[in-house]
Amino acid sequence: MKCCSMSDAPSPRKRRARYQGTHPRHYQEKYKELDPAAHPEELRKVMDRGHTPAGTHRPICVQEILAILDPRPGEVGLDATLGFGGHAQAILPRLLPGGRLFGVDVDPLELPRTEARLRALGFGEEVLTVRRMNFAGLLGLLPEAGGGLDFVLADLGVSSMQIDNPSRGFTYKSDGPLDLRLNPNRGRPASALLQALGREDLEALLAENADEPQAAVLAQALHGQPIATTTQLARRVREALQGAFHPDDAAAELRKCLQRTFQALRIAVNDEFKVLDQFLALLPAALKPGGRAAILTFHSGEDRRVKKAFQQGLRDGIYRDAAPDPIRPSPQERHDNPRSSSAKLRWAVKRQGD
Repeated sequence: MKCCSMSDAPSPRKRRARYQGTHPRHYQEKYKELDPAAHPEELRKVMDRGHTPAGTHRPICVQEILAILDPRPGEVGLDATLGFGGHAQAILPRLLPGGRLFGVDVDPLELPRTEARLRALGFGEEVLTVRRMNFAGLLGLLPEAGGGLDFVLADLGVSSMQIDNPSRGFTYKSDGPLDLRLNPNRGRPASALLQALGREDLEALLAENADEPQAAVLAQALHGQPIATTTQLARRVREALQGAFHPDDAAAELRKCLQRTFQALRIAVNDEFKVLDQFLALLPAALKPGGRAAILTFHSGEDRRVKKAFQQGLRDGIYRDAAPDPIRPSPQERHDNPRSSSAKLRWAVKRQGD
């Protein structure tokens, strides 16, 4: 009888995360949601409850964007914030035959996964070109794009994959490092930024990036503090605002302040407003005559910039048409996907050549 050596012995199976109750609460426990190919029925159950399955993202205003951009066979376009690839998945079939979509994103963790999903759906290099880059560098794509783009889409929201994963540090709801970087390999995390900022600078940051009414109080409590995790920051915010609201409204108001604080720090860490301003300034040069642009925003700081750029372009004769008012997700979409509730969609069309 042959004896088994240690190298021949099977490796012990790794047990999946266990959870209490009927539904998993923590990210690591949601093994069915994190393996959607093996558990499609679980994804449908989660979505039917109005939630976004862990590790995925639900694209917003898909039909409205398709109507604005009107992608056609043979055209060349850009998805400037590829994310989970939901918008790209809807656009790509409309470009066939002969068209091409560039998809760019700065996230080095999610981009390879998104590219793999889209490739598995049959979108090869001939129709889909994926680049890890900031969308402010869109002019660098023009030689490959034949000199100009027929349409450009930018969804400025943070992807649900980033929000839901505690290790990325994007949410106060789970304990994780206070990071907030879209590209964790570049720049400094939010924890380092908080420790470096003075009170006045932090107050200005909270007001500018999130319209935070409690900016002065929060800046006094948070500036220069060694806050390393998301839960530590959330606790400091709650302590600073204790007694600031009527008891009936306290829970809801605190939640809004937490959301705005994390938003303000994320924008600062990633220099999002500067990058957006660069993108908006370069966008007309990237579009062909008659080219269409659609931009989804999720808070007032973004929307103000997009609105101003499109209106100024309209006055200057760069654009021949632009959205007079933002398009909002339908009531049904807001019900089905609560994360869409703050979205605003604006569009512009470049003037035809003389």
